[in-house]
Formats: sequence, structure tokens, C-alpha cells
Amino acid sequence: MPNAQVVADRFHVMKQVNTELDNQRKKPKREAEKNNSESDKEQILSGLKKSKYALLKNEDNLTEEQKDKLEQVQQVSPTLGKMHQLKEELRMIFQSSIDWLAALFELGNWLVSARQYYPESHNTILRWFDEIIAYFDHRTTNGMVEGINNKLKLIKRSAFGFSNFDNFKIRSLLNWHFSY
Repeated sequence: MPNAQVVADRFHVMKQVNTELDNQRKKPKREAEKNNSESDKEQILSGLKKSKYALLKNEDNLTEEQKDKLEQVQQVSPTLGKMHQLKEELRMIFQSSIDWLAALFELGNWLVSARQYYPESHNTILRWFDEIIAYFDHRTTNGMVEGINNKLKLIKRSAFGFSNFDNFKIRSLLNWHFSY
């Protein structure tokens, strides 16, 4: 398919950002445990304890308890607060119904502000920039294809292998209610 355009899945981009945010969340906890001052250590650890889902979950879906935890995290670690804010900005760029040109400018602005907080994600997004911008043209993801591949692997695993390809083909087609 020479005219096919490769489109990066927004969910993989967000997964990259969430992974980097989670790794950054773990650093202050490790540093606080090494801290000799017991009061500072206790304050930092209490602010960061059980903060994973408050930071990684979409802000629209947070419970009141998680919103309170997010505020505690922002007080204890302004860096994590800024990273959470940038993650939400990126999510809003993907959610807003904008064309590719507007997305280009918004994503460029996001990259400038996120460079020091998300260095790995920044570099990944730059490497895949054309494919990510293509998402805004087509608004497609590869979720359906990943689901089909996952189901095929499950069929193969549950059969402990097939003696021939025809059996595998028939079993796969029956799964999606196609006649063979």
C-alpha cells in the first residue's frame, strides 16, 4: 500500500507520558526514605503515599479523595504537580476536535513546555511527530487490530497449537461468526 499513511495511536503516546510520570513519582519517595530528617521524611511520604492513581487517572474521572490526594502531591512535589498538569494538557490536545494544523501548533507548544519534565516522551514524540499529527487527520487508532491479534493469540494458546493451518483458520473464522 504505497499511499497508506502511518498513524500513531494516541493511547501509546499517553502510555509513554504516564510511564514517565509514574517513574518520576517514585523518585521523591526513594529520596525521602534516604533523608535523615524524620519530619521532612514523614511529610513527603505522607503526601506521596497512595498517589499513583491520583496522578495517572484522567482528571475528569478523579474521586473527591483522589482530588485531595492530588493537591497533597502538588504541595509536596511541585515537579509532579507540573508533570500532571502537562499530562492533562496533552490529553486535552488529543481529545479536542481540532484539525491537524491546530494540533501541530498546540503539540509544538506542549513540547516546548514539557521538554524538561518529560525528556523521554519529548524525544519519542519528536521521532514520531508526523505519525502523531496524522492522528488528527484520520482520528483512527489501531485498537481494533490489536484486539483481533490478541484474540488470535488466545485462540492459538487455548488450542495448545494446531496440527494444521486449516484448523486454526476455521476456529478463527467461527469466533467472528464467519462462514467457512
